[in-house]
Amino acid sequence: MPNYPMESPSVETPDGINLRTKISRPKQVTEDNNMAIVLVHPYSIMGGCQALMQGIASGLAEKGYPAVTFDMRGVGRSTGKPSLTGFAEVADVFAVCNWVSQKISSHNILLLGSSAGVPIAGSAVDQLEHVVGYVSQGYPFGMMASILFGRHHNAILQSA
Repeated sequence: MPNYPMESPSVETPDGINLRTKISRPKQVTEDNNMAIVLVHPYSIMGGCQALMQGIASGLAEKGYPAVTFDMRGVGRSTGKPSLTGFAEVADVFAVCNWVSQKISSHNILLLGSSAGVPIAGSAVDQLEHVVGYVSQGYPFGMMASILFGRHHNAILQSA
């Protein structure tokens, strides 16, 4: 049983996909903490889902940060189908970050991606003004990763 309030709203993307989210809210948010963390799970096609990020989200909430996990399209209770290259999933990150900015009253968002969630989150960094930071956990490299996610690399390497 978590020591923080948890909610599970749905976020709709511009193309009509409903993404299931979980918000781990801290019991108390201090005035100087105006940052929310959006966690992006590993590759959907390989079994990635928001549940894999829930432990990190719990720890962040216990430290005072609102943390949002979500199932990308085609995963869990989210609608739609996953893409092979992750570009449709970048739109999912946009939708969740925009929703967080409006509904959680946080104009500062830190993106945290894990495994294949790293290049997907990284492609959104410079395209969303309220994203102020980016953490990559277990960035996938190698031939297969280059084939699937190589087009995301430039966005990450060129981000400010």
